Amino acid sequence: MKEINSKKVESVDSVTVSSGVLADLFSLTDRRVRQLSEEGILVKVKRGRYSLADSVKNYIIHIKTNQDIQDSKSEAAVDLEEEKALHEKTKREIAELKLAAMRGEMHHSEDVKRVMNDMLTSFRSKILAMASKLAPALIARDDIGIIQELIKKECFEVLDELSSYDPAAFYGEDYIDVCDDDMDIEVQGNRGDKNVEKEENIEED
Repeated sequence: MKEINSKKVESVDSVTVSSGVLADLFSLTDRRVRQLSEEGILVKVKRGRYSLADSVKNYIIHIKTNQDIQDSKSEAAVDLEEEKALHEKTKREIAELKLAAMRGEMHHSEDVKRVMNDMLTSFRSKILAMASKLAPALIARDDIGIIQELIKKECFEVLDELSSYDPAAFYGEDYIDVCDDDMDIEVQGNRGDKNVEKEENIEED
């Protein structure tokens, strides 16, 4: 059996190959090899000969660059879709909040602050007035049970200020006093108007 002599290669910088070798190495057609040579990716050193090391390096960079571009385009497309979805979600949430405010189901913070300030101010005034209101009624009393009952009664009247909830007090400028039945009637009325217009147009034709 014939032994194959092998020689250790320290560097391939000086190795040149034909276009056919590059075509087999990269699985390219001869035409594609010529195109890449014209683009400077495959390095021709002389007629029909190419630098192996430089051509391999450039071709790897060429493939990696194209892949990075494709990945960037894919990521950009995904990001754009996500941005559109987030934008539509935000628009829907804003519309829902506006509708809730119009129905009185959601209150603006400034309206809540205004109502609570008025309520607490009135509560504070009644608390401070308890002493002057109860003093004349209690000064001549010596029955502890009656005294407790009068104080308890006055406390309940003051606390009633905080327990009475009026939703209308929290309505803001966005609130529209329209019930669902009225809205249905309005929608049906609009549809009826459209049907009348349609019939008139048919008669004119």
